[in-house]
Amino acid sequence: MAPVTRSGKDWQDLLFGLFLVAVAAGALFATRNLNVGNAADMGAGYMPRVVSLGLLAFGLFFCGRGIRRAGLAIEPVQLRPLLAVLAAVGIFALTAEKLGLAIASVVTVVLASFATREGRLRETVPFALLLSGAAVLLFIKVLALPVPVWPR
Repeated sequence: MAPVTRSGKDWQDLLFGLFLVAVAAGALFATRNLNVGNAADMGAGYMPRVVSLGLLAFGLFFCGRGIRRAGLAIEPVQLRPLLAVLAAVGIFALTAEKLGLAIASVVTVVLASFATREGRLRETVPFALLLSGAAVLLFIKVLALPVPVWPR
């Protein structure tokens, strides 16, 4: 567990609030040219504006709460899980069409298993094969998506 901060601020709430404010500001800026209309006759920008304003309100709430109370310090970022998950997602995106869904899924699960030190290859490979089969059934058979199962 992380120690309590000495600054008297809850940095997790404060940074989360700032993130929400930044997302809301970006959405408000991106949708500034859309017609807003009114509640009875909504334009294309009505819902994005309402959601952004709600997000902004939540962000300001979390910022205020983070400033007023002490919280736990933020633990340092662990690079191993971060890099393993990012690499797994990137490899899947790059190989899904060339290797096919079945092989790309297995490679993705095996790469993602390196995020933890507790992962064992003899447990990960059968799990990856099971997930790959489930992905093929879901995306190819159930959803009928035009994704190749095997390499072309």
